Parts: sequence; C-alpha cells; structure tokens
Amino acid sequence: MNEPMQSLAEVPENSLHTENLIAVLGANVVLTGEDVVRYCRDWHGDVTTGAVAVLRPRSTEEVAAAVKACAALGLGIVPQGGNTGLVLGATPDQPAGQVVISLERMTAIRRIDSDDFSAVVEAGCILSEFKDAVAEKGMFFPLALGAQGSCRMGGNVSTNAGGINVLRYGMTRELVLGLEVVLPDGTVFDCLSTLRKDNRGIDLKQLFIGAEGTLGIITAISVKLTPEPDQVATALLGLNALDDAIKLFRRARRDCCDLMSAFEFMPPLAFVLAQEAIPDLAMPISGEYEAYVLMEISGSGLVDISDLMERFLEGVMEEGLVADGVIASSSTQARNLWLFREGMNEGQAKRGPHLRTDISVPLSKLADFVRDAEAAVAEALPDCVCVSYGHVGDGNVHLNVLPPSGLSPDEVAQRIYKAKVAINGVLDAYQGSISAEHGIGRLKLADHEARMPKVKRKLLTAVKTAIDPASLMNPGCQLNFDKNS
Repeated sequence: MNEPMQSLAEVPENSLHTENLIAVLGANVVLTGEDVVRYCRDWHGDVTTGAVAVLRPRSTEEVAAAVKACAALGLGIVPQGGNTGLVLGATPDQPAGQVVISLERMTAIRRIDSDDFSAVVEAGCILSEFKDAVAEKGMFFPLALGAQGSCRMGGNVSTNAGGINVLRYGMTRELVLGLEVVLPDGTVFDCLSTLRKDNRGIDLKQLFIGAEGTLGIITAISVKLTPEPDQVATALLGLNALDDAIKLFRRARRDCCDLMSAFEFMPPLAFVLAQEAIPDLAMPISGEYEAYVLMEISGSGLVDISDLMERFLEGVMEEGLVADGVIASSSTQARNLWLFREGMNEGQAKRGPHLRTDISVPLSKLADFVRDAEAAVAEALPDCVCVSYGHVGDGNVHLNVLPPSGLSPDEVAQRIYKAKVAINGVLDAYQGSISAEHGIGRLKLADHEARMPKVKRKLLTAVKTAIDPASLMNPGCQLNFDKNS
C-alpha cells in the first residue's frame, strides 16, 4: 500500500467539456457538479477526488459513443463498475481532465443456457443478482466475494477478482469464456463466444482480464457455469499453530480432493473484530486457539458430502492436528460461521484507517512469511496490531496493520507507510506478490513499478501503445505508461 492520494474538496467545473458531452450523449447520460461526488470516493471513504463528469451509458453503443466523445475532447476515461475496489483503480486522480464512465445501468442478463453451462451478462450486473438468476436455473456461478452485493461483473473481470472459491474454481480469469469490449477508439471488440476450446491463435480476451480498464471498457461477459452444489459442509476448526493449518490443508487437499471449495485461516483477533462489527455473533468454539480454519466442501449428485467431512475431521482430530471444531448443521449456521470471516473486515474498518495488504507467497512458505512479517512490524511499530488472515489454499495473505487509537491523521499515515515498508521487505525476500487478488490500481502503482522487470515493462508498454496510443484509458492506473521504457 502507498500513501493515500490527496483528498480534493472541490469538484471541477468545465462547462465547455460538459456542454460538448451533453450535446453528443444527452443530458440523461451525463452527470455533473455535486452528482459526481459519490463516483469519486473510494470504497472505504478514505479518498474523495472529482471528475469533469460521470457518464452513465445504457448500452454498448452508448459506451462506444461516450468513448469517442471523450477521445475527441482529450479526456482521460476511468471505467467504473460497483466502485468496490480496494486499490483506487476506479477513482479518478486528475479531476480537471478525466471522466468516469459508470456501467451501472448496463445490468441485463442476456441469456443463461443450462445445456451449454454458460451465460452472457452485461458488465453492470451486480454479482449477487447474477448468481441468484443463475441459481433459479439450477446452475451455479462460483465467484464469491464479500462485496458481491455491490460489485459488478465487469469490475470483477477487469480486476481478475479472487474471493473464497479460488481454491476449487480459480480466479475470475478461469471463469470467463468471452468478452465484449469497447476499445479506446470507440470500436467494439466482440468475442462473446461460449466455446470451451478455441485455439485460433493468441487469446486476445486475456489482455483485458485484470487490465483494470487500461486497455478498454468491458461491456459484456460470457462465463462458465457449473451444476449447483446441493450439498455443502462447513466447519470452523481450532488449531494450536498456524503451521498446523498448512499441514491440515495438505491432508484436506488429498482426502477431500477437488470437492474442497474454501479453506480460510484467521487469528483469534478475527473473532473480536467480527463481534465489534456484529455484536450478536456468538463464538461457536469455547476455547481460544492460536489459529482457526474455516473449511468448506461441496458437491452434488451421488457424493455424500456430510459423511466425507465427518470422516475427514475424525481422522485429523485423532491425530491431534485439529484441537477443536464445529460443523454447521444447517445453512443458517454455515452462514453465521462465514459472518465471522466477513465481519472481521467491518471490525477493522471501525477502528479507523489502517494498512490493508493483499499478498501472495508460495503456499509452503505461508506460515513462515506471516511469522517473519509480523515480527518485522512489531520491531518497527510496537504500538500497532497485526491481523493476518486469508486463503490458505492459494497462498493469499491479508496482513493488515491497525495503528493505535488517538493518533493524528499524519501519525496514522506515517505508521501505515512504515508498516508497508516492513512487510514488503519481508515479502521481497520470499519472492511474493504485492497483489494477490485486488489489483494494482493507483494505490500500489509505485511499489509495482519499483519491482517491474525491464522486459515486462517493455512488453506492457508495447501492448498499451498498440491499443491505446493516446493513453486515455484509466491513465495513472497500474503503470505510468508515459515513462521511458
């Protein structure tokens, strides 16, 4: 994480630009003045900037017209879905020279094909609404995020979102069959095929997945679906050490095979934080342990998921690998267990600004990394508290650092910066990534560039120059492409 962008109180007014945009696109597409503010504030409310205007097209054709109009005026374009990102990728940083193009009005589910196990959905559709529509057809779309009630499909693809089901189903990239994208010149790249196998040269859609809107605006997506799991077993387990979580995962991966859909680890503090956010939550395990695992296996058809979970846990508890645990006996109980995982994020937010990291390391090194990184933070900032949690199965750690209460904003910012430096120093030694699933955006740009190999920069610059030579698409996000490579 870098230091936050400067907060800007004034919303820029440029009557010439807005008049031109309204003339081309219509007043019902263009928002100006105070109406733009909510689109220029990040998810956590830490940063508020501004924009010349917010454009809200209702179709792919209107997106294309908006892009052409912005290009003619030389305005930078910041694409936005649900604005739930955590790295300022959808937050404009040049208020006098950028517009936000929001996809929030493009919400149609164009089709769901149960026989083809596929669907085509517009970029502005909210993830949870899409999942519900798919479920009504007896199918399942496995992407699952804490923000799924607000995030939108186009943003998930543009950031290559992760979430809790990556272990079994992969990142968003692995769920995408095709895309419809408006390019920086306003032309439409249509590759909305639902073919599983199409080996006609370079797979161009991959360029736009995870590009955070720097190469074009995704307007529609075709995705893979799976049969809906009609059996789900969820367990919360208490362990004596984080190292045991790694050993437990290896056993679960072997014994439960590909039926394991989630394997999350949490520290004891997670439950304190969750109860600060959701006071009605009752701790389901009586004792306190060094580490906790929230594990889920699921399936459909002839497999007995409950029996599999019970037999697996019986074995690992007999061996002492798991000290205590509880299995949810209903979907309501399972939901309550997951509320601890989700509520801890709300609890951290209630404690004020803090360092949020999104790190990946080799799975076998996860426990060692957490131990070393927390020690580095404790040495540099003894008055701060570390909260380490994440997805054991894919080596993704969110090592967050909470400053003490009562500090001034400058003191908080200083601690956040020092904590980031301490953690990244350990991360580099482990050859890990500063972004496992959240993306780079603007928040991590400097740290990303500092670790960028010359050959990678050269290739990325070549791609950007070929597709967006004027650098109008989300300028300042991911990489400063105007630098000499």
